[in-house]
Amino acid sequence: MLLGGISSAEERIGFDELYENTGVLGLSFSQKVKSLAGKEVVIKGFMAPPLKAKSNFFVLTKAPMALCPFCSSDTDWSADIVVVYLKEHQTFVQYNAIIQVDGVLEYGSWRDESSGFVSLLRLKNASFKRL
Repeated sequence: MLLGGISSAEERIGFDELYENTGVLGLSFSQKVKSLAGKEVVIKGFMAPPLKAKSNFFVLTKAPMALCPFCSSDTDWSADIVVVYLKEHQTFVQYNAIIQVDGVLEYGSWRDESSGFVSLLRLKNASFKRL
């Protein structure tokens, strides 16, 4: 472990480093995302209100969201999201608390068989801590 609890195998990534383009033609993943795919990464953000109290995943957002992003309209949906699949259940935190998440980065369209949720960018085998 290095100072701050991050191991040497983990790399930091920020929301501003996720995409090269976010336009009318859709999202284009950055070279950094592509190079870190399958590796442990660390990202900071906010936990969107979860779909249900007992869940193994949540949505990490760049800015706090007081409403469940799945319950608002698609015009309110933020492009700055990462789906986080936890390696073990953790107690969720308030939407306005900044957290640090570490997990294995994956990108590309993927459908979770248990929830039916489709994601483009996710962290698997993840854990988080409140900062």
